[in-house]
Amino acid sequence: MSRDRGDRSPRTRRSLNRIALATVTAAAVAVTASGCVVVHGEREVVPTVRRAEAARALGDFLTAYNKADKAFDRTLDADRVTGALADIDGGKLAAGHKNNPGGNPGHTPLKLTDARFTIPEKAGWPRWFVADAHANKGSADARWLLVFTRSDPDKVWAVSYLTILAAGDVPAFKKDKDGWAEPVTAGDAALAVEPRRLGTQYATYLKSGGNTFAPGAHTSQWRATRLKNASRPGLARQYIDEPLTNGDYAPVGLRTTDGGALVFFATHHYEKQTAAPGVDINVTDSNIKALLTGEVKQSLTLEFVSNQAVLDPSKGPVKFLSRVEGLTGAKGE
Repeated sequence: MSRDRGDRSPRTRRSLNRIALATVTAAAVAVTASGCVVVHGEREVVPTVRRAEAARALGDFLTAYNKADKAFDRTLDADRVTGALADIDGGKLAAGHKNNPGGNPGHTPLKLTDARFTIPEKAGWPRWFVADAHANKGSADARWLLVFTRSDPDKVWAVSYLTILAAGDVPAFKKDKDGWAEPVTAGDAALAVEPRRLGTQYATYLKSGGNTFAPGAHTSQWRATRLKNASRPGLARQYIDEPLTNGDYAPVGLRTTDGGALVFFATHHYEKQTAAPGVDINVTDSNIKALLTGEVKQSLTLEFVSNQAVLDPSKGPVKFLSRVEGLTGAKGE
């Protein structure tokens, strides 16, 4: 099973081909309620990682990722992925293992080149940095962006967010004279939407619409598709959307040169399909079958986790750059 993943339509993203991962050019910084977390008395504002250590973290991630992908064994990279990406990645590996217990017959090792690192300065823990690189999978002009996070000194660097952007879509980040990036806080009032509220606002938008987010594939078009599919002859669909904001699911973001920010945030989505009496729900996707619990008699509930990369401006609607979604569960009733 291929793990390549691009910026595709919401329905396409629900396929369980595991994401081909690389590193990120966008830079991310912990977004917490106070703007920083102080642990063990560490109050000095410093770069979150040395550049040499960042390069080692990328290499360690890549080694673990390739082992897990080859074996379809989520335990082999469990300490190198976290947050939303751990859910997305884990669902794909679990389904792959169920369908191919002997391992991934289509495995091609992921290789990363031209790696760059954007490192913010902040006090205390958790700490973050972003890597971006070119990968040997996917579009030739894409940059693969990964947000690395470390919650405390006893943890290893793990990837919490993934996005893939065309090189021209990676924004310019505000940096100081030494090249360190500037994080944004959870409640940054200079942005159109506070980063801590993006998940809640997105869930509200998907339900009710509005002008918080710019039109596009992950906003207006996805809403239109949902409305179209909500009621079909013999089959109804219901949707529930929730923000993910705690721990390694917390939004992270970096200030851009135009005064806005590139922000990564995570959400949880459910789609329940309910059949009319006498109508069957046919489950044909092998990956849904692999994650299915219960028996599909009258309804099927699909569970997804999604991570988003958006441009949060100083004024105006928030613009989506990418959304990566993975199936994490399925339940029949």
